Amino acid sequence: MTPRILAAGAAAGRRLVRTRPIPYGRHLITEEDIEAVVEVLRSEWLTTGPKVAAFEEAVAASVGARYAVSFSSGTAALHGAVFAAGLGPGDEAVTSPLTFCATANCLLYQGAVPVFADVLPDTLTLDPAEIRRRVTPRTKAILPVDYAGHPADLDDILALAEARGLIVIEDACQALGARFRDRRIGALSHMTVFSFHPVKHITTGEGGMVTTNYPEFARRLRMFRNHGIAQDPHERSTREPWHYEMVALGYNYRLSDIGCALGLSQLKRLEANIARRRAIAERYTAVWQGLPCIRPPTVRAGVSPAWHLYPIRLDLAALPQGRAGVFRALREAQIGVAVHHIPVHTHPYYRQRFGDQRGAYPVAEGAYEELLTLPIFHAMTDEEVSEVLAAVEDALRRASHPEG
Repeated sequence: MTPRILAAGAAAGRRLVRTRPIPYGRHLITEEDIEAVVEVLRSEWLTTGPKVAAFEEAVAASVGARYAVSFSSGTAALHGAVFAAGLGPGDEAVTSPLTFCATANCLLYQGAVPVFADVLPDTLTLDPAEIRRRVTPRTKAILPVDYAGHPADLDDILALAEARGLIVIEDACQALGARFRDRRIGALSHMTVFSFHPVKHITTGEGGMVTTNYPEFARRLRMFRNHGIAQDPHERSTREPWHYEMVALGYNYRLSDIGCALGLSQLKRLEANIARRRAIAERYTAVWQGLPCIRPPTVRAGVSPAWHLYPIRLDLAALPQGRAGVFRALREAQIGVAVHHIPVHTHPYYRQRFGDQRGAYPVAEGAYEELLTLPIFHAMTDEEVSEVLAAVEDALRRASHPEG
């Protein structure tokens, strides 16, 4: 579909303005997806049926893991992974401050304490040296974040975890389809968490998944997402039909057959979706590499990012109007830029609960001040990419002058 642009006044030199914004992310639903969902709606199962198992098996096969356990959201999946790892009151886990708050919140849900470590200056993923500084006798896990779809430094993190007897719960909610050292993300860490939110690489509406190679983790994950009940309905059918046993405090975090049918249909296009995102990222980077006031995302050797986000960093010294000026100009042009992420420790709740730690993580905090996320999604057209490029150039020109 060709984007609609309001061209009135263009001849007089005024800027072109879209009548519909280009968002930073957007889902793509096909007729095949709709048919898959309708098939479930007409079936005997709407939730906890055959599509759930089929989707889990397909995701596990896609990432090369032995097990995959679905959840109602990426946040629920993170919570389940922390439970499966056995974290509880008094335990600590080291994670990144430059992430969505759910990464740290999932620890609080279990009574554990998130301990932040600073990030690497290039990829903005956890710095292994900083993790080592934060590990204490109370540390039980490391939660690296694959920021923007670029895998964290997993070799060093996994080696550290093995040496210290720690569990690695990889927050790959932004990295489905990414590769690290030519290995697919999803089977490298003890547990890997994915999200199927509509702006991600595939969607189930809302939804998440934990992949693992460890049967005990898989067992605990399945129990946790089903109220802490030890047997699922199919297992109970081999005993008295009314019998079930709740053995832990769990939650109703199940993903429905409806969502899993959509996920199965979408998963068929995962490789194509990521290929499209990579093509957009390559086009952006080819332009921004020659521009002194923009620093494009870094891609390390041996890594193939999934490009959930395309975060640029602005040279604020060259922009008198700052990031806010660039942001405003792009939003006025209907370009749906965003900022990912506000460092978790700076949120009011975290400052109130753990004290004001602003200044403790200078790399993450400095990056946050410079970051700006540009639109990137697999349904994005070449024309929309061109519009973003032109709008950014115009916004930078305007922000580079004090008077605008």
